Amino acid sequence: MSVLYIAVPVALLVAAVAVVTFVIQVRDGQYDDLDTPARRILFDDVEKKPSK
Repeated sequence: MSVLYIAVPVALLVAAVAVVTFVIQVRDGQYDDLDTPARRILFDDVEKKPSK
């Protein structure tokens, strides 16, 4: 039973860190565009011609 005095605060601390990290990532725009990276593999690379 005494382990709960340690486990519950540690679990709450880990959860709080996860929520804060998620909020920071959302504010920085980490999850703004989820479709383009997945579809980028489907398109051929356009080769640039060397300039003369």
